[in-house]
Amino acid sequence: MDNKTFDWHALTPEQVARQLESDPASGLSQPQADQRLLRFGPNSLKEKPPRAVWLMLLDQFSDFMIVVLIVAALVSGFVGDLADTAAIAVIIILNAVIGFVQEYRAERAMAALKRMSEANAQVLRDGHKQAVSAAGLVPGDVVLLEAGNIVPADLRILEAARLRIDESTLTGESVAIEKQTHALQQGELPLGDKTCLAYKGTIVTYGRGRGLVVATGMQSELGKIASLLDDNAETRTPMQRRLAELGKRLAIGALAICVLVFMVGILRGEPLLLMFMTAVSLAVAAIPSALPAVVTISLALGAHKMVKQHALIRRLPAVETLGSVTFICSDKTGTLTQNKMHVTALFADATRVGTWHHDGEPWASLLRAMALNSDAHLDQHNKAQGEPTEAALLHAAQQAGYSKTVLEGEMPRLFELPFDSERKRMTTYHRCDGEFIAYCKGSPESLLPRCTHTLRHDGEFSLDRDGLLQHAEAMASDGLRVLAFACRRWPELPTGTDHDAQESDLTFLGFAGLIDPPRGEVKDAVTQCRTAGITPVMITGDHPATARAIARELGILHTDDDRVMTGTELSQLDQQAFETEVESVRVYARVDPAQKIKIVKALQDKGEVVAMTGDGVNDAPALKAANIGVAMGKGGTDVARETAHMVLLDDNFATIVHAVRHGRRLYDNIRKFLRYGITTNSAEIWTIFLAPFLGLPIPLLPIQILWVNLVTDGLPGLALAAEPAERGIMRRAPRPIRESMFAHGLWQHMIWVGLLMAGMCLLVQAWALHSGSSHWQSMVFTVLTLSQLAHVVAIRSEQESLFTIGFFSNPALAATVIFTFLLQMATLYLPPLNAVFKTEPLDGAELLTCFALSSVVLFAVEVEKWLMRKNWLYSTPPL
Repeated sequence: MDNKTFDWHALTPEQVARQLESDPASGLSQPQADQRLLRFGPNSLKEKPPRAVWLMLLDQFSDFMIVVLIVAALVSGFVGDLADTAAIAVIIILNAVIGFVQEYRAERAMAALKRMSEANAQVLRDGHKQAVSAAGLVPGDVVLLEAGNIVPADLRILEAARLRIDESTLTGESVAIEKQTHALQQGELPLGDKTCLAYKGTIVTYGRGRGLVVATGMQSELGKIASLLDDNAETRTPMQRRLAELGKRLAIGALAICVLVFMVGILRGEPLLLMFMTAVSLAVAAIPSALPAVVTISLALGAHKMVKQHALIRRLPAVETLGSVTFICSDKTGTLTQNKMHVTALFADATRVGTWHHDGEPWASLLRAMALNSDAHLDQHNKAQGEPTEAALLHAAQQAGYSKTVLEGEMPRLFELPFDSERKRMTTYHRCDGEFIAYCKGSPESLLPRCTHTLRHDGEFSLDRDGLLQHAEAMASDGLRVLAFACRRWPELPTGTDHDAQESDLTFLGFAGLIDPPRGEVKDAVTQCRTAGITPVMITGDHPATARAIARELGILHTDDDRVMTGTELSQLDQQAFETEVESVRVYARVDPAQKIKIVKALQDKGEVVAMTGDGVNDAPALKAANIGVAMGKGGTDVARETAHMVLLDDNFATIVHAVRHGRRLYDNIRKFLRYGITTNSAEIWTIFLAPFLGLPIPLLPIQILWVNLVTDGLPGLALAAEPAERGIMRRAPRPIRESMFAHGLWQHMIWVGLLMAGMCLLVQAWALHSGSSHWQSMVFTVLTLSQLAHVVAIRSEQESLFTIGFFSNPALAATVIFTFLLQMATLYLPPLNAVFKTEPLDGAELLTCFALSSVVLFAVEVEKWLMRKNWLYSTPPL
C-alpha cells in the first residue's frame, strides 16, 4: 500500500480493503501491523515534547533569589573572600541537585500515569479479537466499535448496527450521526455528510459497528486541526494556586524584614558586605519558593503510588478532594459485587427450576432466546466471553445443549435493536423456517407490558401480567437479577425506526434469574465508610427487591430509616422536593444513568461532596458533575474513563475507600510540610531580626544561614511526604472542602513555635556572651539546626505523641534526621568544615546546653498535642 490519499467515502468497503491490503474478516497479521507502525508512526497527536533533563536542572538556578545569591557570592569572591564564595557555590549546587531529583521524580510519575491512562481499541488481528493500545493502530486495522467507545482513528465503516456517533467535537453538530456502509458520491463533502466514515476522537453513542482504519495520528481529521487544541493550559490544582499566592505574600513580608535587617545592621556599624550577604542569605532561606513545587511533587508521587492500590488518578485536584468526600454513590454490578454472573434459576410455564435440561416448550424457546439474543461469544476454548450478564446467559444455554454457534448457523442474525437505558430492552431478528423471528430481552417491568400472550407447554395463552410480576418480585427478593424473554414471529422483516411497534405484541417465554455475589471486602469497606463519616449509596438498574437484599447484606441499608427509591419515584420528584429526601436515600433501584446527575446535584446542593461511579456513555455528565467522578477500568467505556477524575483498575468499591484514605493521608502530610517549612523559616527570620533590638550582634553568618536552610528545609521536609497515615484517619469526619489549610491551630503553631525557636537561639547567644564564651555563634548555629530537627519529629502527628508512634515508624525521616544531625556535628568537630562554616568545637557543657535548649521545642509541641487531644486547644476534628 502507498501513502496516497483517497476519497475513502466514495469507495465501497471492498475497494477500501483492497487499497489498504487488508482482510475485513480477519484483519491484519501481527507482522503486517508491526511493519506499518514503523512506517506510519504511532496513532497519536503531536504533543509538546517533555522538558529536557538539562533544562530541568538549569531551571533550579533560575529563581530570582538564587540568582541574587550567585551574584552576592561572586561579589564576595571579587573582594577577596574566596572561601565563602566556594562554600556558597557548593550549597547552591546541592540545593539544585535536591530540587532537580524531586522534580525529575514527579515528571516521571506523571508520565507513568499518562501512559497508564492511554485508551485501548478492540481490533481483529490474525483473525482474533484483541485489545491493543490505540496508539498502536495502523492503516488497514479492523476496529470493532460499540456504544461508549471513543473512535480511536479515522475509519471507513464496514458494518453498522444502528450505529450512531457524536461528532460535535469536529463538526459542532449536537445530534449524533447515523452511520451506514454504502459508498457516497465522488468529490468533496462536509465531514458531517460523510456518513460512511467515523473520525478519531468522536464518540459512539449507540449501536455497534466495524471499520477499517484509513488514517491515524496527525493524518486523521482530528490531527489536521490539532493546532487548535490547547495542550498548554494551566493544570495547577486549587491547592497549588492557593499556596503559590500564599508564597508570594510571605515572600513580600520576608523581603521587607530582610531589608529592615540590612538597614539596622548598617546603622549599627556592621560591615556593608556582611550585611548584604546576611540579608540575601536570609531572603533565600526565608522565602518559601518551594511550597507549590513540594505540593506538585507530593500530589504527583502520591497519585503514582495510588496505582498500587488500583486507583488511577487522571486529574490531580482529585487527590485533594478525596479527603473531603461525604457520599460515595456506587453502581452495584461489578463494583459492590464480583461481576461473576451465573444463572441460578429459570421460570417458565408457571414453574421455577434450578436445572434446565428440558427439550419441550416453552423451555426450548427460552434457551434459544438466551443464546441468540446476546452479543457474548464463545472463544476458542468454548468459553463464553463478553458482558458478564450476557456471558452468563450464553453459558447457561450452552450447558443445556443450545450452542450459539450451531443456532446462528440455522437462524442467522439479520439485524438488532441494541439495548439502551431508555427502553431497557434488546431485540435481535433472525431468519427461521422461511420467515423471521424476533427475540427480545429486558427487565420484567419494561418487557411484560409489551407482551400479549405467554407460551406454555400446551400452546399460547393470554398473559397474566400481574401474576408474572409477582413471580419476578419473588425471584428478586432472593437477591437475583431477573431478566424477561419474549419472542414474535414476522412474515416479513420489519422496517423503519419505530421501536415501539417492533417490540409489541410479544409472546412471553420466561424469566432468567442471575446472581452476582457481593465482593468479600466490600462489607468491611462499607463499615469503614460509616466510621469515617462517609455515606455509601448503591445505585442499580436492578429490581428494588434485589437491590434491597444486596444492600442489607453489605450493610448499606443500616437502619429502618434508610430508604430505597426507584427511578420512577425519582422522576416524579422535582429537584427541590428531591433535595428534602436525598440525604436519607441509601439505595436507588431501576435508575437510568441520566438520573445520576440529578442525584449528584441534589447532594451537592445540600453541601455534600460526592464521589460517583459510572461506566457507560450516559454516565459521563454525572461523572463530570461529581466532585470525584470514578470510572471503571475493566468494564467501563472510553467516554466514562476520559470524563472521570479517577479510574478503578479493579472496578472495586473497596478501592474507592482505600483512595479516600490515601487522599486524607496525602493532605495531612502536605499540612505537616507547611507546618514544618513555614515555622522553621520564621524561626530563622525572628532570630536574625530580633537580635539587634535586644542589643545582640548578628547571630549567624550568611554561610550558616544557607547551611541551615539546606540541611533542615530540604530533606527532612520532603521525608514528611513518606509519613504513614495517622491512626484514626478513617475515624474522623471528612474535611470540609472549603476549609483553610491553616485550620485547627496550624497558623497559631507557626507563630508561637517559630518565636520559641528564635527565643532559644537568642537565649543561648545571650548566655554565651554573658559567660564570656567565644563559641556563642557556633552554639546559636547548633541550637537553630537541632531545634528544627526536634520540631520535624514532633510534628509527625498532629495529635499523637512521638513517644506513642515511635521515632523509627517513618524510616525515611528517621534516617534523614540522623544524617542531618551527623552533618551538623561534622561542621563543629571537623577542622576543614570549621574553616568553611566559621565554627569552633563545643565542649561537653556547651553541647549539652545546645541539646537541652533544642529539646524544649520537642516537649513544647508535645504539650500542645496533649492539649489538643483533650480538646482544650484549637478546634480539632474528632478522632
